[in-house]
Amino acid sequence: MKRFIFKRLLFSLPLLLGITFLTFLFIHLAPGNFFDNLRLNPQISRQTIKLYEEKFNLDKPFFVQYLTWLKNVLSGNLGDSFAYKAPVSKIISSRAANTLILSVSSIIFTWILVIPLGIISAVKRDKFIDKLLSFFSYLAISTPTFLLAFLFLFYATFTHWLPLGGMRSVNYQDLNFWGRFFDVVRHLIIPTVVLSLGSIFGLQRILRANLLEVLGSSYILGAKARGITPTRIIYVHALKNALNPMITIFGYQFSSILSGAALTEIIVGWPGLGQVTLAAVMMQDLYLVMGSVLMGSVFLIIGNLLADICLAYADPRIRYEER
Repeated sequence: MKRFIFKRLLFSLPLLLGITFLTFLFIHLAPGNFFDNLRLNPQISRQTIKLYEEKFNLDKPFFVQYLTWLKNVLSGNLGDSFAYKAPVSKIISSRAANTLILSVSSIIFTWILVIPLGIISAVKRDKFIDKLLSFFSYLAISTPTFLLAFLFLFYATFTHWLPLGGMRSVNYQDLNFWGRFFDVVRHLIIPTVVLSLGSIFGLQRILRANLLEVLGSSYILGAKARGITPTRIIYVHALKNALNPMITIFGYQFSSILSGAALTEIIVGWPGLGQVTLAAVMMQDLYLVMGSVLMGSVFLIIGNLLADICLAYADPRIRYEER
């Protein structure tokens, strides 16, 4: 396992280089740049814009710019943002905690519901509850996330049960510890449910199919012949093997911790990294986009590595060793 982890981390380096190089290339291939808007401002002289371009190395060839950025990243410097006039690392760290809260909340909420719903749907195959869950699955999967966000906000407008957006209330600073905690929780409900609904019912269908396949295998038939109770067969023998593909999917979900859901964050007013990343792409804020892509790529690689490790511990048949 140690050798496998080392090799995976070693192979991740050229993958990160490829991702960052392509991102850098696509940004440069896009027409214009951040400073084109400044040129339209008559109050900003050409000399000032030229000084900015020299400061950010934009007057140099493409490969020189990329290698300079890569050298700075290796030394722990992600560069400075054009728009915010601040270090990229500072901007990302200030918003990453909010996106982390939202993403972890969504992942926990999703997986708490996926497993029991998948089991119920498989055990009650073709019965009313299974057909009802199938109906909601198709409905949730086919409904766009942004439309769900608008519907929940519309509902909150009339009921006043939940906040309409943001992360904190106006009187947040006047509350005690538990008051602040529950205030953030109330603001989390709408974005968490919006981000989770599609994943819950989509993963529930996958778990149902996996569980039905496992329940039809010969060793489950043998367990029934030995008189093992149905509850033990499902939760001890079948579920463990049915969860293997789900662990792999969880690894991909882990990558969303810092990437965030930009559109949902914007609609519900959640001050996360998604808003910053989307704004950076629209404004062609080169180094802020590169910093966001780099963070998302690192978490994608870590998520897949953790999924492989969890698979090895969950299923003794899986071993990552030389043959």
